[in-house]
Amino acid sequence: MKFISIIIGSKSDYDAMSECAKTLERFNVNYELIVSSAHRSAERTRDYVKSAEAKGTAVFIAAAGMAAHLAGAVAALTTRPVIGVPMAASALNGMDALLSTVQMPSGMPVATVAIGKTGAINSAYLAMQILSLSNEELFVKLQEDRAKKAKQIETDSKDIEVLISEV
Repeated sequence: MKFISIIIGSKSDYDAMSECAKTLERFNVNYELIVSSAHRSAERTRDYVKSAEAKGTAVFIAAAGMAAHLAGAVAALTTRPVIGVPMAASALNGMDALLSTVQMPSGMPVATVAIGKTGAINSAYLAMQILSLSNEELFVKLQEDRAKKAKQIETDSKDIEVLISEV
């Protein structure tokens, strides 16, 4: 069974990252979620990545703030796709986390999404898109979701649109 592993660097990241979990649940995608730090619990992080790989993790999502080395630490331990979610955990409002997540050395890729809740949701979608490469049912669900979002924009526009105004 393939699943997605979500690792958050601190319990304080849970509020934002619960949106990632909720998104995966809406699509019936299996996941695990743990708290583990690249710095404060490096051995725990290493042991989890190896055990998650053995159990069938297809994609890792790593969320952390400040120095945000969690996604990079995970990427160093696996060749599975890693998605980094920067968290706004400092006076820099997540810019520090964004820059440290996106600036990975050559050969150690981390796909990086937006800061905070938007990034949490997008990390779920990106992970599901990766899974959908070998899961036709999930591929169809994602296409249907995209069509539903497009239809909602049309509905929203009809509620407020003015095509030619006469003043």
